[in-house]
Amino acid sequence: MAAVDLKGVVKSYDGKTNVIHGIDLDIRHGEFVVFVGPSGCGKSTLLRMIAGLETISGGEIRIGDTVVNDLPPRARDIAMVFQDYALYPHKNLYDNMAFGLRLRGTDEAEIKRRVMDAARLLRIDHMLDRRPGQLSGGQRQRVAIGRAIVRQPKVFLFDEPLSNLDAQLRGEMRSEIKRLHQRLGATIIYVTHDQVEAMTMADRIAVLSAGRKMQYDTPDNIYNQPAALFVAGFTGAPPMNLVDCTLAGGRADLGAGTQIMVPAELASRADAVRQLKFGIRPENLTLSAQSGEDIAVPAEVSLLEPLGAETLATLKVGAAEMVARCPASFRETPGTRLSVHLNPRHMRLFDAATGAAI
Repeated sequence: MAAVDLKGVVKSYDGKTNVIHGIDLDIRHGEFVVFVGPSGCGKSTLLRMIAGLETISGGEIRIGDTVVNDLPPRARDIAMVFQDYALYPHKNLYDNMAFGLRLRGTDEAEIKRRVMDAARLLRIDHMLDRRPGQLSGGQRQRVAIGRAIVRQPKVFLFDEPLSNLDAQLRGEMRSEIKRLHQRLGATIIYVTHDQVEAMTMADRIAVLSAGRKMQYDTPDNIYNQPAALFVAGFTGAPPMNLVDCTLAGGRADLGAGTQIMVPAELASRADAVRQLKFGIRPENLTLSAQSGEDIAVPAEVSLLEPLGAETLATLKVGAAEMVARCPASFRETPGTRLSVHLNPRHMRLFDAATGAAI
């Protein structure tokens, strides 16, 4: 396994307009890093440049101690797992997994050992004589992962491997890939548009938007300390509540006479910012005080969405609407007035013009 370093990586298709804007990333040996962002943000392009399937227009990519900018894919010692499995339909599973090793001229006894080890690890050793057409989507993806494992590469690259599966299978395969990483200690770079996949699987997450790195951090920091307005609004289901506000006298004014006292340090940093966004996660709006620091804010119920284990309540707070996570038993009718509580430590302020966290 190897570390991967990107320094000022740029991609342009016409020599003028960049689609990847000078990205720096350090991916440690044995780390599971996820590139996440909406469609068109450049995450797959970045992965393909690491793989050598796309040329880079500027910067440097290093795998281990080797700069790989000009190396073809086969010389980079990587293995890639694609969204569409890319299996040979006329070959059985054993031959699909062995194919790459045979092209390299690997001894048949070594091929058998590697294929059987990978098959047992992925729990497909009992079906190696079957063809891809006889398998479910999840089983096919296991074969594609097994084909990557037998190569024993320095780095595994996954390009949205679960997007063709239904919700239940995605959850199962997510767990399988995470367990696989724990067993192999492999360096894995994984691309997805699904922020739940990113949060549950990654050691660190690179959040991308329009070809730019918005934040590169642990899942906990991405969620609780978003560095940008985009990150706050992209992560979480539902995402962070983000509403317009003004700041005066250390209070965030949400309109309609609702003001919330902001911690002094945060207020001092935000004092010179003209356009502000106030942010708080839905789970940090509670129906009862959780600590002595909590602030009570008047609210009105607008909409209820019962989800079984919990209820999402859309509340009018000042001139804005916010979503709160409530107990499953919460059934107040729209129009009901109540108080919600929030802790100042969970408040976030962003510069609305630049998107930067304050």
